[in-house]
Amino acid sequence: MTQLVYSREELLRSHDYAKPHVVNGQQLHGGFDAAGKYIPPRILVREPAIEAWAQALRSRGGEPLEADSSLLGGMRFPSEAQLKLLVTNDLEQSWWNTLTITGMIEGRGRMLAEITFPDLQDVIWEDVSEMGIAHLNKGLLYAHGVDEGGELDKGIGGHDVMWYQLRDLAFGPRDYPMPEVPERIGREDDARGEFREIDNRHEQVISFLLNLLLIEFRAEIGFAMTQRMLRDPDVFPERRAECEEAAEIVGRIRADEEIHVESLKVYLGELRNVTLKTVDGGRKPGRELIDPFWQRIVQWATVEQPKLAAEQQREVLTGRILAHRDGKKMLERFDALADAA
Repeated sequence: MTQLVYSREELLRSHDYAKPHVVNGQQLHGGFDAAGKYIPPRILVREPAIEAWAQALRSRGGEPLEADSSLLGGMRFPSEAQLKLLVTNDLEQSWWNTLTITGMIEGRGRMLAEITFPDLQDVIWEDVSEMGIAHLNKGLLYAHGVDEGGELDKGIGGHDVMWYQLRDLAFGPRDYPMPEVPERIGREDDARGEFREIDNRHEQVISFLLNLLLIEFRAEIGFAMTQRMLRDPDVFPERRAECEEAAEIVGRIRADEEIHVESLKVYLGELRNVTLKTVDGGRKPGRELIDPFWQRIVQWATVEQPKLAAEQQREVLTGRILAHRDGKKMLERFDALADAA
């Protein structure tokens, strides 16, 4: 019989690594098997558990949320070609800032290890004890959070430290000021009455999970571009070995993130497939609330947010480019690459 109920201890269990994950003397999470393959942390039980919940969901007529990062495959500013132009012409600070901000945002993700969600059973008619959503407070949120922000009490770095390590490998010593980090990376109005038919506390949980999945998709696109840039022989040609190691670290982060995406798709698929209790004592199919909201945040992430982000970035980058010794010509070249991949 397939196991569908797990303890916190089980969901946080890691493999027995043949070699620890250490970069420049810093202990990082995860490790390597005897063949040298990287294995993410805390997936020994968590990974098969996610698959078991997905199969159980399908047996009930549902599916994990059908979505992937291609949803966000539209405009990106600066484009990869524009970014390469900057980096190969002594204007690499913007990329340094991006990698630094990525690490700082990843570090914020550790709050998932420190919060407790309201019990979703309170707003769902069906028994959820054998679903992934019943285990959010039984190790799943904690595992996601320490994947991002590390195990501070043990000195083990998570994704935040991994980004700083790979940045320093690629760039070498730099004395740039620390960049400002956006206060929010989700919508300003997320979780404000989108699901007026259900209790607000539980509404915020669903909204949070939907927005978190979209953030993971956006991150995957950026991570893939970073890896390609690091492996481009024209980028920091004098530091090719260091850049290749940095690209390997990005690959490990991407491997870690796979279970985040798959688990979120399962949680949201489960929520679509259950019956929610409305505030007036009625019932509402989960999909009738979740699907319209998902479409709205996808619209924001593919149309509204990229335009706003591009406008903000454009102002900052224009000033940096014009300060270059050939600023006007460089800006013309930069603009000509606006639509390049």
